[in-house]
Amino acid sequence: MTDSRYRWGGLLWLLTLQFFVVEAIVASQFGGYSRSADVISDLGTAASPARLLMNASFVVQGLLIVGGALLLAPGLSGTGGRLTRVFLGVAGLGVLLVGVFPSDGNATAHQIAAAAYFVGGALGLIALAYGVRPRSEALGTTLALLGLIGLIGTVFFGAAVFLFLGEGGMERVAGYVVPIGLPIAGAALWRQKDDWLALTRPDGTPTRRQLREDARLERAQRLAERDAALEAAARRAEQRPAPGQAASTAAEDDPDDFDPDDPWAPRRR
Repeated sequence: MTDSRYRWGGLLWLLTLQFFVVEAIVASQFGGYSRSADVISDLGTAASPARLLMNASFVVQGLLIVGGALLLAPGLSGTGGRLTRVFLGVAGLGVLLVGVFPSDGNATAHQIAAAAYFVGGALGLIALAYGVRPRSEALGTTLALLGLIGLIGTVFFGAAVFLFLGEGGMERVAGYVVPIGLPIAGAALWRQKDDWLALTRPDGTPTRRQLREDARLERAQRLAERDAALEAAARRAEQRPAPGQAASTAAEDDPDDFDPDDPWAPRRR
């Protein structure tokens, strides 16, 4: 991973915040619009005066999500890094198609695309959490919680369980987690780059990674010493004869135990 990939990938995810700006502008021009009662997709229908701006924002959002995932995923660790690219790719394609197919046009394609965005986005944040956990436990935990909230919101919204939030409010619980989580992750990855791989800081103090490595090596050394002690004890136990066998062997090996002049004499104990 080069610095430029971290820089551009982090910047693309930071720019996903454009969704909140555009949504606020479009909603302000939509008379009587309620974030609690009305869904986000209504801002892209023919009833919305600024529908073209909203649908363009959906398309741009998809490109930003996918572009950032492609640039940053190689810098993430393990299976989480690989799954991040898949799930966020699905989410990005979904929100892009939401802008291409408004809900008052091809409703079926719009619903499928929205579902792909909600599910892919929530699972993508959870996968991203595991990909960044070696860098920062706090960042990984934050992303995992956001992904879990998004997944719960998606289930509730799909089941028409809106609680006190309303239909639009529950949809935002499902959809807002992505433009919240990705800028956080993008900024952190941009700032950290590959510096987390270093074993010491510029001032010479050990990094968290070095401390973890030292603790791991110390545990491995203690386990090796314990295993060696157990093996040595087992070998000594195998070489030590049984008590009865030891007495019999000692009697047989004693040259004074047999008198050749009197073979019928009792043996001395």
